[in-house]
Amino acid sequence: MKAVRVTETGGPEVLQLVDIDVPSPGPGEALVRHTAIGVNFIDTYFRAGLYPTDLPFIPGAEAAGVVEAVGEGVTTVKPGDRVAYAGSVGAYAEKRMMAADRLVPVPDGVDDRTAAAVLLKGLTAQFLLTRTFPVQPEHTVLFHAGAGGVGLIAGQWLNAIGCTSIATVGSDDKAEIAKAAGYTHVINYSTEDFVARVAELTEGAKADVVYDSVGKDTFPGSLDCLKMRGMFVSFGNASGPVPPFDMLTLSRKGSLFATRPTLFHYVAKREELLAAAADLFDKVAAGVVRPEIGQTFALDDVVACHQALAGRGTRGATLLLP
Repeated sequence: MKAVRVTETGGPEVLQLVDIDVPSPGPGEALVRHTAIGVNFIDTYFRAGLYPTDLPFIPGAEAAGVVEAVGEGVTTVKPGDRVAYAGSVGAYAEKRMMAADRLVPVPDGVDDRTAAAVLLKGLTAQFLLTRTFPVQPEHTVLFHAGAGGVGLIAGQWLNAIGCTSIATVGSDDKAEIAKAAGYTHVINYSTEDFVARVAELTEGAKADVVYDSVGKDTFPGSLDCLKMRGMFVSFGNASGPVPPFDMLTLSRKGSLFATRPTLFHYVAKREELLAAAADLFDKVAAGVVRPEIGQTFALDDVVACHQALAGRGTRGATLLLP
């Protein structure tokens, strides 16, 4: 089978398409034939070495497909089941061996491309908005990168909650996309001072929570957008990591909270994973969450795919098609 392998970390050029043997499932495992592979910015962190992992490795953390075989003791899935997963690296391949208890069923009303496009980003939005900081209608939320994969889903979810939501984006085109997703206000940070605009839009009250996947370029401005005892949620590093900072900064700026959550700590138990996935797929079926697949690439065009990601030339969700 075809797979994308990384033998040394670096730029998109380190992604190599190779032939590897099809694995056989062991106890507790299932072999999944991929029909669509989700591409996420976190994939570039592993490729570049920002998130260390053992070399060589196959990138990618999300896909949908069909179970082809199961190992001894597997009762959660069977051959022929449509499934999806969001997990550790290994998805950029035609097939993949997975722990069967990490697979979630794809409902009949959700197609494979939608499942691959929405699961990781949707589960991320789900835990950020319902568990890390449970957003209520009375809250004001600032969400950076509102036109990205997670940002678009979050905008739709926040619109359904009925809170005041403010997105930041990097261009006028992306501002239109974020506005269409349901954000109350959209700020183009390439032409506007987002800190000043948040203060203006909220009449000085500022935000209850800031969700920040940009990192270095939006820090410490994100802290300046928070009201007293507000929460800074850092969940990505698109512009580079948040630099080390003095914890007293949180006190000086209003006894702020700061957290760096990871999805996999929120779905560590199978019952948590199934509940979160069911909540997400229910939102998709109801039309609350409408994932946009902005672009697709063939598996053998993976270098161009990552070049587009690095150049911020993508919108919505990106898929690799085996």
